[in-house]
Amino acid sequence: MRRLAIGLLFATLITGPVAASDEPYNAKVTVVFDHALPNVPGKSMRGVLVEYGPGGHNPSHTHPKSAFIYATVIEGSIKSQINDGAVKVYKTGENWIEVPGDHHRVSANASDREPAKILAVFVLDTTETEMVLPAK
Repeated sequence: MRRLAIGLLFATLITGPVAASDEPYNAKVTVVFDHALPNVPGKSMRGVLVEYGPGGHNPSHTHPKSAFIYATVIEGSIKSQINDGAVKVYKTGENWIEVPGDHHRVSANASDREPAKILAVFVLDTTETEMVLPAK
């Protein structure tokens, strides 16, 4: 019994709590811009600032089915994985896109010591109210 308890403790120390990736940690998401597109009825552009403290992350998620997203790192470095692609680290000034239906599996600060920030620009249906949908 003691070996089992020690083994479970060691496994938890190595892998961390199982639910840790299911909850945001040291991360803040703020809509900083929201405007209907006058030449595209029913569509809006929204700017979202994502701020990660050291070691911060957001859980695996998707976005509304209408959302096309352009994201750029404005401070630090970000670890990201879209769908089943490779986990990539993006540094300040680098960017990526997400197309409708993409699954953002990893979204995290690549550093445990420095903060990081992303500016994500969404083009989506104006009626959408939820910007981030937890993965099921």
